[in-house]
Amino acid sequence: MTTQGTARETAQGPLTGKTVLVTGGSRGIGAATALRLARGGADVALTYVNGKDAAEDVVQAVEATGRRAIALRADSADAAEAAGAVERTVEVYGGIDVLVNNVGVGMLGPLDTFTLEDVDRVLAVNVRGVFLASQAAASRMPAGGRIITVGTCMTHRVPGPGGTLYAMSKAALVGLTKALARELGGLGITANIVHPGPTDTDMNPAAGPYAEAQAAMTALGRFGRAEEVAAMVGYLAGPDAGYVTGAEFSVDGGHAA
Repeated sequence: MTTQGTARETAQGPLTGKTVLVTGGSRGIGAATALRLARGGADVALTYVNGKDAAEDVVQAVEATGRRAIALRADSADAAEAAGAVERTVEVYGGIDVLVNNVGVGMLGPLDTFTLEDVDRVLAVNVRGVFLASQAAASRMPAGGRIITVGTCMTHRVPGPGGTLYAMSKAALVGLTKALARELGGLGITANIVHPGPTDTDMNPAAGPYAEAQAAMTALGRFGRAEEVAAMVGYLAGPDAGYVTGAEFSVDGGHAA
């Protein structure tokens, strides 16, 4: 028996025996979430678009915990690929228990600078892709399934100009989450949304040019860590959150306080 096989058989956690798909799981919050859920016992699929090497690094990190992992190239702006990532996960693992809608694009700027192409791109990834992935997953999940979506603190508080397109797209996910909770509650499937505040990632580093102002908007005066957001996702994915659905959770350092 291989060392990896032994770890896979002996490692136990609240998600042991579960299969998870994390969209946009090659970096930042997505990568931290994939690793957090793997440490809880889940086998993981993750999607990426351009970051193949980064995705493979996450796969290796998951496998080091003794769990299985695959990286799937899927562009959530493409309707077929958004739903197809769920189908490919099911083909590999035989099912899906948890979907984490993490993928998203952030496009900020003055209202009059956005083109129609900008609007279509953001809505395709941040809204349509999430809807289609959730639709596909819900049809495959057993009772006890979880749909967890990553939103933004800007759905509760937009602290300045430039956020119209991004805030609009993420606010749509609140409505989707609440409707999914009602739609799927009778099947024993929950749906919740997590709103990160300023979080230290390569897309928005804590040492970046706008970081000081962002940190000052929080009650704690600092950026969050991707692992802190992932911890909330881990809770919602686990058995202790079985009676939690249709809810919003802020992991924002008091940004909305």
